[in-house]
Amino acid sequence: MAATERRRAVHTSHAPGSLTPSAGSRTVDYVWAVARIAIGWTFLWAFLDKVFGWGFATPSAKAWINGGSPTTGFLKGTGENALGGFFSGLAGQVWVDWLFMLGLLGIGAALILGAGLRIAAVAGTALLVLMWAAELPLPNNPFMDEHLIYAVVLIGLALASAGDTLGIGTWWSRTTIVQRYPILK
Repeated sequence: MAATERRRAVHTSHAPGSLTPSAGSRTVDYVWAVARIAIGWTFLWAFLDKVFGWGFATPSAKAWINGGSPTTGFLKGTGENALGGFFSGLAGQVWVDWLFMLGLLGIGAALILGAGLRIAAVAGTALLVLMWAAELPLPNNPFMDEHLIYAVVLIGLALASAGDTLGIGTWWSRTTIVQRYPILK
């Protein structure tokens, strides 16, 4: 609760004696909320497409439910890259497939719901940095790509308490388990 009050104090500009939030602070809360939901959908969609092979990034024949490996295509393609030997060795391993898919599902669900953003930010950043490292060297930039940008945004979402707007973050932060273990916020 103290963090929410601090966030409101930081984002609230007001006339002397007024506690009414400005229109700008409400707008930024909605921008963060929309960014949270959009990135959450990106993770959740990747999970769904890899499970069912709806033909966007994953053809039906390579769907997880049809025996395909959700990590093989991406990781096998890293063989020529700087860390390709390491990542190619992980491709198609059952534990890697499960960890990757649970990560996509958990991060996506947390972001869409607006609960557990701290853990989603940590897990999502780890996943994105690993995907970034698998592609090194990058074809279009010495070091920066969308994986690192998404990671920074995930951290910003957690720090901005973006789950409180258009999400269940406020309710979630009041639960007993989150009160006891604030990392779950």
